[in-house]
Amino acid sequence: MFKDEAKVKVEAGNGGNGIVAFRREKFVQFGGPSGGDGGHGGDVVAKVDEGLNTLMDFHYNDTFKAPSGGNGMPKRMHGRSAHDAVIRVPAGTTIYDNDTNEPICDLVHPNDSCVLAKGGRGGRGNIHFASAKNPAPEIAENGEPGQHRNIRLELKMLADVGLVGFPSVGKSTLLSAITSANPKIAGYHFTTLVPNLGMVKLPDGRDFAIADMPGLIKGASKGVGLGFKFLRHIERTRVLLHLVDMSGIEVRDTFKDYYQINQELKDYDPNLLKRPQIIVASKMDMPQSKANLKKFKETLAKSDLPNREIIPISSVTHRGLKHLIRATAKLLETTPRFPITDVASPKPKVIHKFREQPPFTVKRNRDGNWVVSGPKINKLFDMTDTTHMQSLIRFAKKAKGMGVDKALRKAGAKNGDTILIQGHAFTFQN
Repeated sequence: MFKDEAKVKVEAGNGGNGIVAFRREKFVQFGGPSGGDGGHGGDVVAKVDEGLNTLMDFHYNDTFKAPSGGNGMPKRMHGRSAHDAVIRVPAGTTIYDNDTNEPICDLVHPNDSCVLAKGGRGGRGNIHFASAKNPAPEIAENGEPGQHRNIRLELKMLADVGLVGFPSVGKSTLLSAITSANPKIAGYHFTTLVPNLGMVKLPDGRDFAIADMPGLIKGASKGVGLGFKFLRHIERTRVLLHLVDMSGIEVRDTFKDYYQINQELKDYDPNLLKRPQIIVASKMDMPQSKANLKKFKETLAKSDLPNREIIPISSVTHRGLKHLIRATAKLLETTPRFPITDVASPKPKVIHKFREQPPFTVKRNRDGNWVVSGPKINKLFDMTDTTHMQSLIRFAKKAKGMGVDKALRKAGAKNGDTILIQGHAFTFQN
């Protein structure tokens, strides 16, 4: 089963805790602190796997966790650093932060990789807190929490050439005629429900990848039909083969269809119209095809659309296929790769100005207790070893330096009030 979009949760490992320990050798007087540091938590890393061509694996596993680092040990021994959790993805995968819709990375080449969630650093042992005033500190840090993120993966097929056009114009039939691909072919709309990819090989050794892009109808860029679900796959193509049905079987206006598809490409991403296009007049084995092609050329010449090359073909009789393949290969030789634009659905949020989050906020809950929370104060508390009084005193001093005491007094806190931080209760002393 083909799957080109997935949403997963990634959780990096926490850093290991530093410990409070002292040298205990029999004949070593005033041995001093010897608590080791914790190990680093593992990262969550995405890496290209050339053996994959779909995101189907993420349908069964939507959470990836990296292990946490080991705790520090006595005699200044470090805890073991954790290994990374590797998520294997197909080449052509673009990864977004699903909460902000911002792109994280674009993995295209073999062995491309990127860090999706950073593991926490290990907490420091008490050897780092020794000083002249406190030569035997009972202070250690817990490990830093690892990052947690919700991400979205979008697979954009790595095809050099894209087949576009209304349903039932012969895209799948053409793909099966010039490649070894076996797409489903039937006489009704939306036969093709997933993009199909094939390789075209020329006698002189040249080759290129070609993909059938399904779901293009009027309103596709706004989600009609299969919508923009597969439009993203066109972003990586360098040349577009625009198929137009000349048989007249469906009594459609061939030029109107051609114009409408170009309009949908423009609405999705105006840069797509900069791609070289070859107009492929399909089903030329039918009786009315020649007359319809003549009318199409006359209408195109009078329109404001570019006067592109038109190649008549019949995928059934194989008429014109060799000429089409040679013309496409020649066009690819002179067409550079286009930069990938970050067109995402839904549309990215508009961020007018970056504002740094405050280190903490002070609010009063229904019970009359004061709740202090925020990214900086939460991280400081998470890394505090609450089993030792000296560590708690150090936390209180750092919180005071951040302005927590001042903010509580300003908000109306009085002596004896309960202060809640990360679910732990403290008594306020002014």
